[in-house]
Amino acid sequence: MTFVLIIIILALIFDYINGFHDAANSIATVVSTKVLTPFQAVLWAAFFNVIAFFIFKDHAVANTIGKTVFKEYITLPVIFSGLIAAIFWNLLTWWFGIPSSSSHTLIGGFAGAALTAAWMKDSSLDVAQIVDSTKIWKTISFIFLAPLIGMLISMLFTFVMINRNTWIKCGIFALMAVGIWLLFQNFQENKINENVSKFYRIDKNSKIVKDETIKLEKETNPEKQAEIKKKIEEAQMKVDKAEKALAASKPFIHQYESKGADWVATQIENNVDIKTTITSRFGDKLNAYYKTELLKIRSKKDESIKVQYELAKTAVDSLKPVAKKYYEVGFDSMISMMIAKQNMNPADAIKFKEKMNMNIHKDIVKVVGDSDNRTLRYFMIGGLLIFILTFIWSEKVHEPSAGRQATVFKRLQLLSSAGFSIGHGGNDAQKVMGIIAAALVANGDILDIKDMPNWVPIACYAAIGLGTLSGGWKIVKTMGTKITKVSPLEGVCAETAGATTLFLTEQMGIPVSTTHTITGAIIGVGATKRLSAVRWGVTINLLWAWILTIPVSAIVAALTYWVVSNFI
Repeated sequence: MTFVLIIIILALIFDYINGFHDAANSIATVVSTKVLTPFQAVLWAAFFNVIAFFIFKDHAVANTIGKTVFKEYITLPVIFSGLIAAIFWNLLTWWFGIPSSSSHTLIGGFAGAALTAAWMKDSSLDVAQIVDSTKIWKTISFIFLAPLIGMLISMLFTFVMINRNTWIKCGIFALMAVGIWLLFQNFQENKINENVSKFYRIDKNSKIVKDETIKLEKETNPEKQAEIKKKIEEAQMKVDKAEKALAASKPFIHQYESKGADWVATQIENNVDIKTTITSRFGDKLNAYYKTELLKIRSKKDESIKVQYELAKTAVDSLKPVAKKYYEVGFDSMISMMIAKQNMNPADAIKFKEKMNMNIHKDIVKVVGDSDNRTLRYFMIGGLLIFILTFIWSEKVHEPSAGRQATVFKRLQLLSSAGFSIGHGGNDAQKVMGIIAAALVANGDILDIKDMPNWVPIACYAAIGLGTLSGGWKIVKTMGTKITKVSPLEGVCAETAGATTLFLTEQMGIPVSTTHTITGAIIGVGATKRLSAVRWGVTINLLWAWILTIPVSAIVAALTYWVVSNFI
């Protein structure tokens, strides 16, 4: 428990460092345009970092980070080593005023430590068996795509903002609002489908099929080949059943927006065969109660724990058939049979019943409801509506003037920087949430990253908010002045583009760098004036830092794990 506590403290320290390291991202333009003083700006940014807690429900980025490494290779020393590497790189780049990515250093450290740990035990393992290559490559691709998207969106906003025809400008913003509503509604539906698919364990059983197939290709012993083939067949049968359940659930999922999560859960319970899923979930709860996965990992280093592991595994194996009787006898009778089979004393029996308790209706409501992004949609549409009303007021109701226009854009910058700070909080706080949740899973405290207790997001959002309050003045100078000179109009465009990019990628569950995003957006507004307005030499130096972040963090984490493994 002490080691878990150390990891949680380290993770929150990283979150705090992330806050002051990335504070410049959301306040650089607002400070450089003198809309707010540095102190006012960090207060403003920190407040909206924390507000993000109430907007983002699904924690898709946290899920991506926590599942970058496959569950069986996530151990507390791996997480510890990844965090040490991430903190080291973050502080090093902060010291030299380089706006590097906290996201990528965390992913690089986590993956580097996991690969080292796995290969130290079994060098024949493929990379694809240890880390989710799809998530890694998607993250790497957005090192380049996030700033590019930010740049293109900022150029679009700039061209619209400088248009002299008020009605054309407002019409384009109205079309943007419609497009955002439809796009984010589609994100919501896709996310519900994805979450329900995970609820049915499609991802878990598909991975078993994939891993066992790789083992089968390498195995030469006929008896072991037969065992592996049996595992593949069993897992594939579960995948097929789960996919049928998902297909049967889709007509109800599609009606979530109009009828709500409670109605969807009721329809799934009444019309979809979810017996296999429920049995599987009880199996997971049994493994969590007896901490079989944790004991299995520890038994490889400590022979004395091997007996405990074998006893725990025997207990779980003996109780799994009883779990299949849930639909026949009900929860209370099933639990009584399990308690009697294990001959538990009254105190253990009470604890066991609490741990095994399952409310399937409530679980489905959470899975579906957590995918809701309507709050985010309303926020984005509301921002565009404010733009429309502001331009009508300043250009049609009043006689436009240079002074009034400058004042308008300074006020709009408060809105755009707030939006970017929300995106920063929602994207970056989730990365640490994923790491803490992974540690809790590795320690056997929770079954899955999505089951993280409420204190985890609260602590992470608070830590990043406090970090932002501390500021990051070295990087403010680079972001606010060295790349290109930014006016209030351009500040609005850059921050709005950065916020939009962060909202888009958060909905797709892609952990992007807020640093990369706002840098691309600032380059976009600079390039709109003329290409020579951007100091490309500074930009190229930043690009090198971005490219090096993941490999350097992975190497530092690998070395850290090698040292740590000799002591823990």
